[in-house]
Amino acid sequence: MSSSAVDVRDATSSDLPTIKAIYDVQVRTALSTFDLEPAPLSYWEQRLASDRTGDHLLVATVDEGDVVGYAYSSTYRPRPAYDRTRETSVYLAEQARGRGAGRALYDVLLDRLVADGVHTVLAVVALPNPASEALHRACGFERVGVLPEVGHKLGRWVDTALFARVHR
Repeated sequence: MSSSAVDVRDATSSDLPTIKAIYDVQVRTALSTFDLEPAPLSYWEQRLASDRTGDHLLVATVDEGDVVGYAYSSTYRPRPAYDRTRETSVYLAEQARGRGAGRALYDVLLDRLVADGVHTVLAVVALPNPASEALHRACGFERVGVLPEVGHKLGRWVDTALFARVHR
C-alpha cells in the first residue's frame, strides 16, 4: 500500500471475492475471528444483501480502487429489543495495517449507524490485540468486560474483550 489516501465506500458484489480473501487469511492464521473454516462466497452475498436498518458492508480502497479492508455492522442478537444495537467488525489486508484504513472505515460506519438511529455499537476483540483495542478506544468505544477463555483456536484458549460505544 502506498501513502495514498484511503477512500471508503459501500461494498459491491465485485468486492466480495477480495473481502472473502482478506477474511480467509484471518480464519487460517489469526485470532481476530473464531471461525475455523473459510465461509463460502454466499455468506458474503447474504451480508451484502441485508436490507435491515443498521446493517452495512463497507470497503476501504487505495490507489486505483484496490480494496485493502472492510468493515461491517450486523444484528447483535435476533430479538426485537436489540434492534438499536449493532455489532461491528473491521478486517484489513496485511499491507493496510497501521495506515489509517481501519479508522477511515470506522469513521464512516459509525456515522452511518448514528444516522440509522443505532444507540449502542459493540465490538468483540480477541486478546491480546493492542492495535484493535487502540482503534476501538480512539473511535469512542469503552472496554466493558472480558470473557475468559471463550474461544479455542490455533492450539490455545483465547479471551475476548467486549467494547461498547453508546450514542447519547
